[in-house]
Order: sequence, then C-alpha cells, then structure tokens
Amino acid sequence: MSAEATTMKAEFPGKILDIMVREGDSIPAGQPVILLEVMKMENELLAPAGGVVEKIHIEKNHSVGAGDVLLTIR
Repeated sequence: MSAEATTMKAEFPGKILDIMVREGDSIPAGQPVILLEVMKMENELLAPAGGVVEKIHIEKNHSVGAGDVLLTIR
C-alpha cells in the first residue's frame, strides 16, 4: 500500500451511475470503482493505484465536472 494519497479526478463531465467501492475498502490498481455516464455512454473508471479507499467525494446520481475529485486512495 502506498503512504501517499492518490486522487482520482473526472476527465469529463458526466453523471455518477454507480460507486462500486466503499470507504475503507482495500483495492488493487485497475479495479473498477465508478460507473460514469458521459454523453449517454457508460464508462467504467478504474482505480489508478492500489490501496485503501480513504474518501469518496461524490454521490450516486449526482453530476460531476471535468477535474472534479471523485475519490482518494491511500
């Protein structure tokens, strides 16, 4: 596990359809963590690093903008 926090940000604006992890979950790099709808297409967002989900900054069915922080992994 990494001592440094990794922040996952939205690359595009969209709507959060599902959050597949919870705070405290231990996850490997590449695990699907968020389902984001962008321009009517569903996109599975993968964890950029392994570690423990420290904080989820978004909620299901809410909209996000490009650059919004989605979650923090430590």
